[in-house]
Amino acid sequence: MAILQKYNAILEKLMPISTPLSVLIGVLFGSWLHPFAFLSPWIFAFMTFTGSLGSNFSELGKVVKQPLPMLVNLLILHVLMPLIAWTAGTLLYPDDIHTITGYVLAAAIPTGITSFIWVSIYKGDIPLTLSIILIDTLLSPLIVPFSLHWLVGAEANIDAASIMNGLLFMIVIPSVLGMGLNQLTRGKVKTVLGPRLSPFSKTGLSLVVMINASVVSPYLRQIDSKLIGMAVAVFCIAVLGYWLGWALSKLFRWKREVVVTLTYNCGMRNISAGAVLAIAYFPPPVAVPVVLGMLFQQVLASVFGLFLRTVERDKTDQAISLTGESVSK
Repeated sequence: MAILQKYNAILEKLMPISTPLSVLIGVLFGSWLHPFAFLSPWIFAFMTFTGSLGSNFSELGKVVKQPLPMLVNLLILHVLMPLIAWTAGTLLYPDDIHTITGYVLAAAIPTGITSFIWVSIYKGDIPLTLSIILIDTLLSPLIVPFSLHWLVGAEANIDAASIMNGLLFMIVIPSVLGMGLNQLTRGKVKTVLGPRLSPFSKTGLSLVVMINASVVSPYLRQIDSKLIGMAVAVFCIAVLGYWLGWALSKLFRWKREVVVTLTYNCGMRNISAGAVLAIAYFPPPVAVPVVLGMLFQQVLASVFGLFLRTVERDKTDQAISLTGESVSK
């Protein structure tokens, strides 16, 4: 058990670099990893189950009394960001429906379960985070196909039923099972099973990223102006997601814990699930913007963590300064 905990701690520290490194490995060894693409949905279902062991349905009750932060989070996730992604794709690649679809898919997928880790590190609102993840996860089979139909449905061949089934298998069913076990055991499964499975789940994330990158490796090896432009656009859209969560939280003057929560839950996406969906139900070029998003997500999470810590430190210093002045007077 101690060995697993140490391994898990190491993996958490390496999160900002492990995902980009996994993409690189997938591109370099694409021919070897490509045959294992059929394993991605199964590995991801296991990851979702493991990540859900710390949640339960009772968390929702704590947020119902003040639903506005969660509603704002969902508005950013599934209205503003897909619109921004569609606009960027249409302006930059008006004749490339696959790239436009990839941008929209990357922006429409639900918030990432790993956001919980970052919110915990920077002391955000845990019940709110769990509620956002739960609601967004359960609604994903409806929201993702709707967003794609809404923005690119007339031009792209979208099999909404298959996408819904994929989301149910990879996200909804494992989440319900994990949260149900947590509820039935009154949290015991989180302390008994969670720590044992967590390092395998993080290893699974790297494997899924490698496999997905291997499928689109022919497109990522051709480093040209289009690929660089796509990467820059994906990076800017990702930054905007984090920034919108932070800016709107400050606009509403919510407490710091809520600011941290919305920053991460608006910026992070279940990007691996998006890559699995793109590869399973669309032509390979659709997956390219999604896989590119994997390069930046964890790195940006770390960067925005430093930003939040700096802002918090500045406010603390100001409060101490003001207190000192009032005392001296």
